[in-house]
Amino acid sequence: MAKVFCIDVSKCNGCHNCQLACKDEHVYNDWTPYAAPQTEIGQFWCKVTEHVGGTVPKVRIHYITHLCNHCRNASCMAACEYGAIYRREDGLVLIDPEKCTGCRACQEACPYDAIYFNEERNICQKCTGCAHLLDHNVGIPRCVDACPTDALQFGEEEEMQDFIIGAAVREPETGNRPRVYYRNIPGRFIAGTLYDPVEKEVIIGARCRATIGGKTYEVRSDEFGDFWFNDLAPGIYEVVIEAPGYEYKTFEKVDAREDVNLGDIPLERKK
Repeated sequence: MAKVFCIDVSKCNGCHNCQLACKDEHVYNDWTPYAAPQTEIGQFWCKVTEHVGGTVPKVRIHYITHLCNHCRNASCMAACEYGAIYRREDGLVLIDPEKCTGCRACQEACPYDAIYFNEERNICQKCTGCAHLLDHNVGIPRCVDACPTDALQFGEEEEMQDFIIGAAVREPETGNRPRVYYRNIPGRFIAGTLYDPVEKEVIIGARCRATIGGKTYEVRSDEFGDFWFNDLAPGIYEVVIEAPGYEYKTFEKVDAREDVNLGDIPLERKK
């Protein structure tokens, strides 16, 4: 039965425990035939990346954990002419360190940058899903075991369906069909703060609309005068702000392909 990784981005606090645990398990440790020792420097079979959006004070951070996706249609397997890459019955994709010739074709074929080249041993290496632990019933993947917030989960595909349904995978357009699933990856945001420059007070309850392609999102400014459009699809928006007693404020062509802080926005009183 196939195994899958499930990652809830909203629970990840960026502690890097998973990354460190992976290094601890594989650096200098020879788990042949599953994997030769990982090099101390340059390889991250489990890697956490930080994503910072917006500008001060409208800033949000999230973290993404990257590892081999153990794909159903693994392009690395198709690229290997020496039969060094194989898929186990449980779905984990491994590189046999004794068969690998170091040609690096698999590394070039992987769309996820999950395969590393060990120059000292002249072989390619990557995440094994800690298959050596699974086969000897002594644990689960170290990255999962080390996660203090349960952001990383690992288990049977059938048992993880509640998580998988509606989850996303990386680069689905490649057709690789990954077995690493992500939930709650935040979309883009547009934010700002509204204030009255004469009264020097924030404006509460203003109607704020963001429109793209005929679809409109609406929020109200809060008690701090702040408004946030969250989880937007990347694109170019028109933002219109309306508050009783004030002139309309319009921002055309707001580029939300990245997170946007419109800053402190003064509204003029109607004459």
